[in-house]
Amino acid sequence: LNAMLYVRGDRQDYDTWAAEGCHGWDWDSVLPYFRRAENNERGEDAYHGSSGPLHVSEPQEPRPMAHAFVEAAKCLQVRERQDFNTGENEGCGLYQVTQFHDERNGERCSAAAAYLFPVMDRPNLTVFTYADCTGLTFEGARVTGVKFRHKGQEQIALAGREVLLCAGALKTPQILQLSGIGDPEDLKPHGLEVRHALPGVGKNLQDHLDFSLAYKSRDTDCAGLGFIGALRLVRHLWRWRKNGVSMAASTFVESGAFLKTSPDLDRPDIQLHFAIAVIENHARTLHYGYGFSCHVCKLRPDSRGTVTLASTDPLATPAIDPAFLSDPRDLETMIKGARITRDILEAEPLAKYRHRELFGTEKARTDADWEEHIRARSDTIYHPVGTCKMGTDPMAVVDPALRVYGLKGLRVVDASIMPNLISGNTNAPTIMIAEKAADMIKAA
Repeated sequence: LNAMLYVRGDRQDYDTWAAEGCHGWDWDSVLPYFRRAENNERGEDAYHGSSGPLHVSEPQEPRPMAHAFVEAAKCLQVRERQDFNTGENEGCGLYQVTQFHDERNGERCSAAAAYLFPVMDRPNLTVFTYADCTGLTFEGARVTGVKFRHKGQEQIALAGREVLLCAGALKTPQILQLSGIGDPEDLKPHGLEVRHALPGVGKNLQDHLDFSLAYKSRDTDCAGLGFIGALRLVRHLWRWRKNGVSMAASTFVESGAFLKTSPDLDRPDIQLHFAIAVIENHARTLHYGYGFSCHVCKLRPDSRGTVTLASTDPLATPAIDPAFLSDPRDLETMIKGARITRDILEAEPLAKYRHRELFGTEKARTDADWEEHIRARSDTIYHPVGTCKMGTDPMAVVDPALRVYGLKGLRVVDASIMPNLISGNTNAPTIMIAEKAADMIKAA
């Protein structure tokens, strides 16, 4: 589940894709697909659509501390931005979210809710849930279908025209490898026949590394664990059931920023997610009481990881090595970003919300101090991409039409095709990829 933030990334992200051989994927070419997907509460303009299936809304009753974060960032001469999705996102502000703004006001508008649930009665659509794809079927160099396991039974679905592999940046390369498609050096140790050698499968893994700073607060008008919070939650749930407007619809991450760690940069290189709760380890580690946290990531990491087979069992987890911080440039940027984040959190507009710092970052003074914190507590934001990259170079897995090189009847349509990670959250760009792919498929 994503945190429902609607973020497209920077114009230059897509222009770089096109410059590196992905013709038709520059910002001006993908913007119509962002707009086509979108039903934005603000209405239609040059950047936004209002008739698409994906509802994009203003945050429901953002907490005062979320607004205070914006004011704190402005104290550091950060401009306030009303829209992070015009192709230029430098600044601070409130995030728009993928939530319904009709009679289902405040409910999550997932890709399934937007695209699948409204057409479940179509006679040419069959949906299997709790099914696991175990591999592909072939006739020579043509992919003819998929093998899957459902309710303990092995089944095959044959394709009339094409197979679309959309299993994500971690599972898609595993399915290809299990089917004998990938780097021979990765397949041979598992005794798999190399049906089609593609060295880029499972390579080029990129992800956003998340590092958080947090403060306890005496203010209880936020999300937290405690008696007062429980009473507030009941009240907010009642209000949300009544009219869809309350903190119960909060994404917790209500405001944020895109910033440069150096004025010499041509675009922001870090993103901040300000949460109206102490969120550590994606809420697996709970903290009693109330507070806030701010999460910093480097937008375009230089480190590259891999996804390979751990075994030939299709239900086993693949071997995932994100190789975080393997490139020293990433650590350097994360340290600069952490320093900037602390300066914002210690600015005057947040003073009344701060009680005590939680993780000891107030004592971090040297780069070595920050490195110790970052290596000890960072984890993923869950933005993996790139493991079946699009392009024209020898490591590309798909062409700019998302067709797998050297095979017929197979396209990959998910975040794995991104050649480089975009400057922000990956949900909206992945939906854009699917919208663009739909036109390509219909035109074929």
